Amino acid sequence: MQSMSHPIATEDNVATFQLTSYHFGTPGTGKKVYIQASLHADEVPAMLVAHVLRRELERLEAEGRIKGEIILVPAANPIGLSQVVHGAPFGRYDLASGHNFNRFYKHAAADLKASLKDKLGADPQANAVLVREHARRSVADWKTDNPTQDLKKTLLGMAIDADIMLDLHCDNEAVLHLYCGTPLADQVKPLAALLGAHATLLARESGGEPFDEACSRLWWELADHFGPDTPIPMGCVAVTVELRGEMDVRYDLAEKDAQGLLQYLAIQGVLDLERAPLPALIAEPTPLEGVEPIAAPHSGVLVFLKKLGERVQAGDAVADIVNPVSGKVSTLRCTQSGVLFASTAHRHLLRGMHVCKIAGGTAWRTGSLLGS
Repeated sequence: MQSMSHPIATEDNVATFQLTSYHFGTPGTGKKVYIQASLHADEVPAMLVAHVLRRELERLEAEGRIKGEIILVPAANPIGLSQVVHGAPFGRYDLASGHNFNRFYKHAAADLKASLKDKLGADPQANAVLVREHARRSVADWKTDNPTQDLKKTLLGMAIDADIMLDLHCDNEAVLHLYCGTPLADQVKPLAALLGAHATLLARESGGEPFDEACSRLWWELADHFGPDTPIPMGCVAVTVELRGEMDVRYDLAEKDAQGLLQYLAIQGVLDLERAPLPALIAEPTPLEGVEPIAAPHSGVLVFLKKLGERVQAGDAVADIVNPVSGKVSTLRCTQSGVLFASTAHRHLLRGMHVCKIAGGTAWRTGSLLGS
């Protein structure tokens, strides 16, 4: 294992940050895997899972059981980890710009449509090599102008040519769920089964340029652009893994999740592990366009009537909002059938604040599909 330090924001007389990555296996001997934790720096469960992964990967490397290259970034956001507002960690948004740390990554497809013109042929694997080469160059050419963009460029530079990219997050309160590109659904099903995901949410383009799509979306966009006579494979299985809720920081969960991730890498041929039986899927993938977000119609105390992970039917009462001063009680009902997979951890809300999300099976939303 090699440890690498990546200086972020190195000007004199201003705060500087250091990003650390751990590198296992040997580049060029098999698939490349990139795993990062807590890009939203206040989503702590991912860092504990990364801690377990590092321990296990060190052991597996010592035993000669890594059949490729694995990069692990156990704390992907030193800028966010340094942000504290009135004593509370604040790691989802960059205080300097107000931007979400998991938005506005460079989408390299536009560069590659031009740079790969007349360079691709009929061999899909040779085309994949060229795509990775040109994608690395595109990210290296990304002109950044602030520390947060420097961080994003550094992270994407390590991940852009990966065969597998796992971005470990969590929600406010949630059951375990995944986000990935629609063309990747079948390749991600084993991961969903191993982790016990209650929802796998699919989109070809979710909006906002999140990290996972910066790694994967270019592959299907280039395939569409160059057409069937120039075959381009789905070269990166990129998945955002939502490890339940922010308070689910427990050794037993971290061990379970890490073992699920390692088993998935074994299925992908990256690790030489004894394979456990593949569990049954809890839920088939569904479109991100089918997610119903429910918001508070007025201020008040939030009382849930359904539990996380519970299936609901259209019209079911999901929660009440109780105004303790006026006595007004509003019952919130879902309009879509599906799984209640995420909710707010706050129990007093103002009008318009997020209450919960239902993963439905029918696409009905358009536009930007992710929250802020």
